[in-house]
Amino acid sequence: MHSSKKIIILGPAHPLRGGIAIFNERLARQFQNEGHDVSIYSFSLQYPGFLFPGTTQYSSEPAPADLNINIKVNSINPINWLLVGNEIKTQKPDLLIVRYWLPLMGPALGTILRRIKSNGHTKIVCIADNVVPHEKRTGDHAFTKYFIKPVDAFVTMSEKVMTDLRSFTHTKPAVLQPHPLYDVFGNAVSKEEARTHLNINQNDFIFLFFGFIRKYKGLDMLLEAFSKLNNHKQKTINYKLLIAGEFYEDRKHYDELIAQLGIADDLILKTEFIADSEVKYYLCASDVVVQPYRNATQSGVTPLAYHFEIPMIVTNVGGLPAFVPQGKVGLVCEPDAASIAEAMQQYVQTGAAHFLPYLQEEKKKYGWDKMTVAILQLAASV
Repeated sequence: MHSSKKIIILGPAHPLRGGIAIFNERLARQFQNEGHDVSIYSFSLQYPGFLFPGTTQYSSEPAPADLNINIKVNSINPINWLLVGNEIKTQKPDLLIVRYWLPLMGPALGTILRRIKSNGHTKIVCIADNVVPHEKRTGDHAFTKYFIKPVDAFVTMSEKVMTDLRSFTHTKPAVLQPHPLYDVFGNAVSKEEARTHLNINQNDFIFLFFGFIRKYKGLDMLLEAFSKLNNHKQKTINYKLLIAGEFYEDRKHYDELIAQLGIADDLILKTEFIADSEVKYYLCASDVVVQPYRNATQSGVTPLAYHFEIPMIVTNVGGLPAFVPQGKVGLVCEPDAASIAEAMQQYVQTGAAHFLPYLQEEKKKYGWDKMTVAILQLAASV
């Protein structure tokens, strides 16, 4: 048995909501289960309001009772960065794990890390969700460079992010460790129960688009693909597209497209934030999850689909195809409406039963223990 370490995770956690917060909490639990002393330092202010595209940054769910979460970091107050950095520095954690997903966080996190590093003891490992952002802004490159300097080693969860990272640093150790499965949303329920809960017809064929709606995720291409599919459908199958997630941009463009395509009656729109306790119903009600992204690093939706054993249709961009072996766990298509429509048609003809055995086998690769082992080995090597 390895010796117990004092570990601090620096990044979003409750009451902030979203995939990264859920990931950090689940990672903390995994380290705790393995006998380590873990705490999380989260944000008291993560984004100034004008930069946050959704309705609220905060979860309505109760705080996790089993985790030590310190709500301290203010992303826009430099005095706060020094105070938080000094506070963690004096605790002398053996390992600090920091999340990096947006260059905007570079100045705050980079400054905090420099303070911590000056204790001459703490190893700093970054889990990089993105190094080059999906939507570019001035200052991105400089902020990321500033952040990277005090970090000892990196974990990326896709080849794309590894390549981006290597454009900033060739020398720092980095490993690729796939995104573990989101197993925090409870066990699967039957399709019947899920559809009853969401008031969805039991006999419809449901395609699911899940997650925040932003331009790079290609929902507009999926709407066009779906309209093609619905134009020449066999009358025996009633196709529906379930869109579950909050608009992170103006929805006008989508509303106009839906009207123009004439598909409003075949859509089920749940375009608000989906609470953690509801997630399982959306996945389990679906026949297949579609990720029609224009570009991607890795996606939190993929491990979600794996957990609930729902096959996927993904576009051939970024890290997506690596996690969805073609014809086994799902189908890979090109990021355009015609190719997506073709894959949807092919999926209906093939049927879910073909994909399930592969899904169940493939998901074994993505345990949380694999992530903790990768991080600890990396820390030991620097």
